Amino acid sequence: MVVLVGLNTNRPAGQQSDLSRIKAWWRTLGGDRFAVLPPPTRGRYTQSDGHEDAAEMFATRGIATDTSFAYWHWQSHDAFARSGELTGALYLHWGGDHATVAAGLGDGPPGYRIVDNGPRGAFQLDRVTVVDADGLPDPEDDAGVRQFLARVDEPRHRTARSSEYDPLTAAEERWLHDRLSGPVDLDAAVRFAAPLEHRQALTPDETARLLPAWREAYAGRLTAWRGWRSVLPALLRQEHPEVWEVAAELGAEAAYALAEHPSPRSLELLRAWALTGDDGAVRGWFRAHHALREPDPVRAAAALSEELTAHAAPEAAQTGLLRALREAVTDEPDTRRSPADAFFPLLLATIRFATDDRLPRPLRVAAATAAADTAGRVREAAGRLTDAAEAADALTAVERYETARDDLLAGTGPDLTGYEGGLGDIYHRYRTLSPADVRWLRDRLADPSTGVQGIAFCLELLHAHGEAAEADLVALLPRWKKELTKQYRTTYTEWRHPLVTLTCLAQDLGHPAAEAMLAWWAKPKPLWKEPVRLLTHLGAPTEEKAAELWEFVVSGGHDTGHLMTWVLLRARLDGTHPLHVAEKLIDEPGIRAYVLHRVLIGVADPAQPLWHYAIDPRSHSWWHRAQEVADDERLSAAARAIGLKAAREHYVTRYPDQVRPALTEGEVKTAHAWLEARADRIAAD
Repeated sequence: MVVLVGLNTNRPAGQQSDLSRIKAWWRTLGGDRFAVLPPPTRGRYTQSDGHEDAAEMFATRGIATDTSFAYWHWQSHDAFARSGELTGALYLHWGGDHATVAAGLGDGPPGYRIVDNGPRGAFQLDRVTVVDADGLPDPEDDAGVRQFLARVDEPRHRTARSSEYDPLTAAEERWLHDRLSGPVDLDAAVRFAAPLEHRQALTPDETARLLPAWREAYAGRLTAWRGWRSVLPALLRQEHPEVWEVAAELGAEAAYALAEHPSPRSLELLRAWALTGDDGAVRGWFRAHHALREPDPVRAAAALSEELTAHAAPEAAQTGLLRALREAVTDEPDTRRSPADAFFPLLLATIRFATDDRLPRPLRVAAATAAADTAGRVREAAGRLTDAAEAADALTAVERYETARDDLLAGTGPDLTGYEGGLGDIYHRYRTLSPADVRWLRDRLADPSTGVQGIAFCLELLHAHGEAAEADLVALLPRWKKELTKQYRTTYTEWRHPLVTLTCLAQDLGHPAAEAMLAWWAKPKPLWKEPVRLLTHLGAPTEEKAAELWEFVVSGGHDTGHLMTWVLLRARLDGTHPLHVAEKLIDEPGIRAYVLHRVLIGVADPAQPLWHYAIDPRSHSWWHRAQEVADDERLSAAARAIGLKAAREHYVTRYPDQVRPALTEGEVKTAHAWLEARADRIAAD
C-alpha cells in the first residue's frame, strides 16, 4: 500500500528544474506591505546581508521602510545542486511582521510545501514526497529518502553532552539495514549508518564491511569520511581488534567516542591528546578518569588540573576541564527549549567552583572567568527559590564569588583562539581598560604563540584606547611580512585586519616601518587587501587621505569600514567628536543611509569604535551605543532618531534570549522601561 502525500520527485527529461519552478513562483509574490528580494548572488551571504539588501531595495524603489519581506541568501542557496535540483530544504529568511510574511508566502508552489518555524525561525521550502503505509520512502526517491533520514535522525532530547533518539520501528530499522546490505558505497553509508548507530544498532557484519573500505579509501586521512563518527563507536562497542589502531590514527577528534567507552587504553590516548590542550580531549580525559580512577568529580578535576599545569598545557585546557567538571555535577537541560531557570544549577556550580579551595588556582580562575556575566542571573534565580535555606546558600555563594572575583581575574583575558563571535560577545567589557587589562593585552602581542585573530583583537583594543606603544609595534615587526600579510576576514568582527591597525599605529608613531608597510599596501597583489587598503588612512591623517577616502565612499563601492574610517579621520583632523561628523552626513547625496546608521552608532565612543559591518542586534555594545546616541542632547533630532530606531530593533527587548552574554530579567525590564519612556518619540518617528 502507498500513501500519497504529494508529488513524486523524479523529474522527466526536459522538465523544469526545482530552481526554475521556485523562481517562477517567487516572481509572483509580493503585494501590500510584503515584498520579496530577488534570488541571491554571492554578495548576499548572510542574514545581515539580506537585511541590508532589503534596505537598499526599499530606498531604490521607494518602498516603505516598515514593509515586511522575505529572501534567501547564498548559504541557503546551497540547497540547490548545480542542475537546479533541490537537495535539501530551502531556508527562507524574513524581516518585519511574521504573520504578514507567512501570509505572503502561502503554501508554496505546486509540488512543494512550506514549513513555518515560528517568529524566531526561518521558513523551510521543500518538495512534497510519497511514502508507504509504514511511512517509508521509495529508495529511488532522493527527496523522500532525505526527508525520512532527517526525521529519524532528529533527537527527541539534546544537550551539549548527549542526544537521545526515538526508537526505530521494525520496518524503519529493516529499511536502513537493507540500504547497507549491498556493495559498500561509503558516500551512501554515511547517511544510513548514523541513525542506526544512534540507537547502537550497527551490526558487526556491517562494521566489518565498512571498516576496510573506509581505511583503504581514506588512508592517511580517516577523518575525511564523515561516517567514522558512526563506525568508531560501533567498533568500540563491539570490541573490534583494530579499534585502537584506528582511534590512534583518528587522533583527538575521536575523544568523545573514547570517553563514551572508558578503559585503560582510552584513558592513555585521551591523556596524551589532552596535554596538547585539545578541548574535546580534555573533557574526554576527565570523563574517563572520573569513571575509572576517581569517583569524586572535584578530586578528579583537581588532579587533572595539576597535571595540565605541570605539563604546561595551554590555558584553554583548564576551561575545558571546568566544563567537564560542571557536566559531572549537574543535569544539563535540553539546549533547544529550556527556560532560563533550567541553567541555574550549572551557573551556580560555576560560581561555587571559583571559590572552592579544593581546586587548584588555574581551575578556579577558569571558573571565575566563566561566571563573569552570570552572577546577576544566579541572584535572580535564587530569589525565585521556594526553599529559603537553599536561596540563602546560593546568595552566599554569589557574595563569596564577588569578593574573590577581582583577585582571580586580575591579569587574565579571554581565549583568543576560540570562536571569534565569543570575543565579540565580551567586547563591552573592554570599553575601558584597567592597567591589568593593558598589561595582559601587551603580553599577548609579545607572545609569539598568539595567532592572527588574537593579534587583531588585542592590537585593536590598545590602539583604539590610545594605549598602543612603540614596544607593541616592535614586538610585531618580525611577524608582519610572514604572518600578518595573510588574508583574515573581519566582516563580522569589531576589530580590523591586524595589519591595517599595525600600519595605522606605525604612521601615528612616525616609525620607519610605516614606509615599508605602505609600500606593501600599494602593490596590486595579493588581491584580498584591496577592499581594506584605504582603512590604513586613519593613521597619521591628512586632508589628502580624507579626500581619497571620500571619493571612494561616494563612489558606491562596497563599504568594508570606509565610511567609518572617514568619519574617524575627519574627526581627528577637525578636533571634534565623530558623532558630529557623522550626523552632518544624514541625507547627504551619495551616502547610503543603512551604512551611515551603523557608523553613527559605531562611533558613539571613539575610544572603542564598533567595526562590525552591520548593527549587531545581539550585542551589548551596540545596544548601549544606540541608547547613548538616542539620548545625546548635543545631536540633531534626526541623529537621535537613528539611535532610537536601532535601540527599538535590538534583540534586548524583542528576543532577549538571543543576546550574548545572557541578560538578567532586571536588564530586560530596564530596557523595556527605557523604550516606554520614549514612546512619544517612537510614535513621532
